[in-house]
Amino acid sequence: MSCSVRVKTSSGMASNLSVHEVFNTFDTLSEILLLLPPEETYKLILVSKRWLQIISSPFFRHSYLTKWKPNFHLIGFFICNTSYVGKQHVERVRRPRSESSMPLLSTSSLGDEIETSGVLKKLGYYIDSSNGVLLCGRHPKAYYLWDPTTRKQHKIPRHRVHFEEVVMSLITEDCPVQGFSYKVVRGECVSYAAHSMKVRVETYSSKTTTWSYSELACHEPVSLTPWTAGRVIQGVVYWYARGGKVAIYDTNDEEKRINVIKLPKTFNYDEQVLGESSDGCLQYGWSNKSVMEIWKLEKVSEVLEWTIQFKLNFKAMWRMNPVESARFNTRTKETQLLAFFNQNSDSVFIRCDSHIFVFDTKTQRVEEVQYQGRGSSFVWDYCKVLPYFQLSWPSSPSSSLLEEGNM
Repeated sequence: MSCSVRVKTSSGMASNLSVHEVFNTFDTLSEILLLLPPEETYKLILVSKRWLQIISSPFFRHSYLTKWKPNFHLIGFFICNTSYVGKQHVERVRRPRSESSMPLLSTSSLGDEIETSGVLKKLGYYIDSSNGVLLCGRHPKAYYLWDPTTRKQHKIPRHRVHFEEVVMSLITEDCPVQGFSYKVVRGECVSYAAHSMKVRVETYSSKTTTWSYSELACHEPVSLTPWTAGRVIQGVVYWYARGGKVAIYDTNDEEKRINVIKLPKTFNYDEQVLGESSDGCLQYGWSNKSVMEIWKLEKVSEVLEWTIQFKLNFKAMWRMNPVESARFNTRTKETQLLAFFNQNSDSVFIRCDSHIFVFDTKTQRVEEVQYQGRGSSFVWDYCKVLPYFQLSWPSSPSSSLLEEGNM
């Protein structure tokens, strides 16, 4: 006996369809899959090519990640020495031939493949990443994007305006109809002594395939800090600014303004990191030899204010983790905050010597992160260590950021 049901088509007409046909219509199957948690949805791509096409489609991906919190997979850590980039040629430190321009400490099989493939040697220096897509280059000659899903690289067209010193960010966007697109934002860094109340920026959009130039007005003198790791949250770029401040630029705001806000605590010798909290707010963390603090920037009565989320004494932390403390001899070594997780307020990366750990702020437990690479060969005090995450989501070649229709 066959079983059929009556459903309405997109034109509103009733139609008799078999159960098999119902479960293979895009709309019906999408509604069902939206109810399943991520760990179940990922398994269903093996059912058929049709199901893979639906799950990896821009519309379903956008709808699903709007409802469910996205997961991120740690590929590894990039070791970035900014003394090799920027500045005039006579001032720049030359990188030894024996040292890679973009060393990666791999924490996954994908990271191992990337490291052994040799592709990183062709891309220049690390600049930024977003959802796994790398922004790399050799300033000011060329910038590249590289997608780990397809292993393809794309050279961004030459910028129009020359900035001697810059800070850059990559913005990836996911539209339910058009799929992935991206922006590359370059901000000029001028001397603080200039007391400039404007910031010159240049933005490349994959939608227009052109660079656009803007001058952003600020209510006070502002000077961006060159070659520092900023943060992008829902199209808003956060950059470090001189004087212990952070600059805030909404790339979707037509008023072309840039605002600055004082950081809660800053010292030249402290470690500072920016991140995104679980609820989409900016996180700021700093540490010295003994203490770590985590703050969150949120609106209070329509005014942006910093609120402290967590404060930790490193000695107390190691006393609560005696096994790890004894194993890594942490009493004689300095501990510092390293980085935040993506869209996560519960855990942070910390470092002690060349060892990297995950610290859970709720349980206050410490767990070592195993990585492949010569971590002990780097002078960590002069390098920035940045985690490299990829959005955990099934994909097909047609959904890649660097496909022809998305460039």
